[in-house]
Amino acid sequence: MAVKKYSCAIDQGTTSTRFMIFGHRGSIAASHRVEHKQLYPGAGWVEHDAMSIWENTCECVRQTLSKSGIKSAEISSIGITNQRETTVIWDRDTGKPLYNAVVWQDMRTADICETLAKKGGKYRFQKITGLPLATYFSGPKIRWLIDNIPAVADAVAKGTAMFGTMDTWLIWNLTGGAHVTDPTNASRTMLMNLKTLDWDDGMLKIFGIPKNMLPAIKPSSDPDSYGSTLINGPFGERIPVMGDLGDQQAALFGQACFAPGDAKNTYGTGCFLLLNTGNKPIMSKNGLITTVGYKIGASPAVYALEGSIAVAGALVQWFRDKLGIITSAPEINDLAAGVKDNGGVYFVPAFSGLFAPYWRSDARGLIIGLTHYTGKEHIARAVLEAVDFQAREIFESMAKDSGIRLTSLKVDGGMTASSLLMQFQSDILNVTVTRPKVAETTALGAAYAAGLACGFWKNTDELKANWIKDAQWEPKMAEEKRENYYKEWKKAVKRTMKWVE
Repeated sequence: MAVKKYSCAIDQGTTSTRFMIFGHRGSIAASHRVEHKQLYPGAGWVEHDAMSIWENTCECVRQTLSKSGIKSAEISSIGITNQRETTVIWDRDTGKPLYNAVVWQDMRTADICETLAKKGGKYRFQKITGLPLATYFSGPKIRWLIDNIPAVADAVAKGTAMFGTMDTWLIWNLTGGAHVTDPTNASRTMLMNLKTLDWDDGMLKIFGIPKNMLPAIKPSSDPDSYGSTLINGPFGERIPVMGDLGDQQAALFGQACFAPGDAKNTYGTGCFLLLNTGNKPIMSKNGLITTVGYKIGASPAVYALEGSIAVAGALVQWFRDKLGIITSAPEINDLAAGVKDNGGVYFVPAFSGLFAPYWRSDARGLIIGLTHYTGKEHIARAVLEAVDFQAREIFESMAKDSGIRLTSLKVDGGMTASSLLMQFQSDILNVTVTRPKVAETTALGAAYAAGLACGFWKNTDELKANWIKDAQWEPKMAEEKRENYYKEWKKAVKRTMKWVE
């Protein structure tokens, strides 16, 4: 029997899918990544081809194993992490999606959310779900699909419709039929009760969603709940799936934020700041989300406050692909570094409305402060600074809700490669910003969850010992300058609102 040398993770993100294999010290042994198309069938609509994503997942696994020479038999267990609220409905009998996956950024459910908010405001379900009424979450997306896609409505009537976020969709295909999710993903549907960690009958009734189409909710790290891969699948072996975490909670786990007060910020397609609040959920009064951070086996769930920003890395992609000012994402750093400041230009990327802490679907993107002096360098700098300004808004809300004054921040995600971005983040927050040596903390967190369940790692102390600092930034900006910058940003944000009547 082969020695189990590795834990691994499938990281199914908004723009790509990757498969990563990790050694016991948390180092990356091998990986492969495949992008998928972003589909925009209408203004504010965003979709993915779920079958294409499954095919890409298989390719990632096969390519990684082939390139590295690592054998499936050497892998102890598999963790799954995923873009969270993205919604796919498929038929149980055929295994085929009944419509494209509706992506978390999609805004087509605005009318559903507004109608429900008329009866009690956008926070009417917060005590049950921890969430505001917003287009972000899966419950309204399921309702829209039932109402507008005949194939979905027919399958619901026949009892063959299956709902899942992308973790559930991948596990279903990997295992040949396990219909499961974990509390971190279920807590993003607006259908799960935060305290019972089960589907809430009252919420299901309000949305008109039958319980039989929903997956079973199991612990994020568990040896018995998720099944094993098929022999004729991409691994060619029966390997147990033992970990499942939504991407931002996986990053929290991968950053070893195991104590109340630990916080991390991930800079990916969006930007997501999470604060571990311990075993009791804290209901936000300042526009944040209360979510499950993770649940290990039979231990109590750990909760988190989250600030969700819809557009971060996606803004750089837009700058590259739609404006064509740069040809590759890293070029934006050189362009932005060509000027000493933003020249008075502010860019509020409210492409999907404003997420936390505003939750305004009536807002739209804005570039303001343009003069004859403005060049493409200033706009490039405003693009990067927009990410950091949004993070500060979340940072302030988090301090108010938790009563914890954060003095440092762990960061991860692709955008942390930009020292310019990270230095400005430290400056505008006035705190120390630290990046770990293994920046792929989302995949690492899922691998950790799976590895804990099978004994590849004994406990979270082992995981904490794996965390190594790679780079650190200290604030250098004078207070008056910092506050003037932020004041101008807040003015710009206010002007994005009420654009859509």
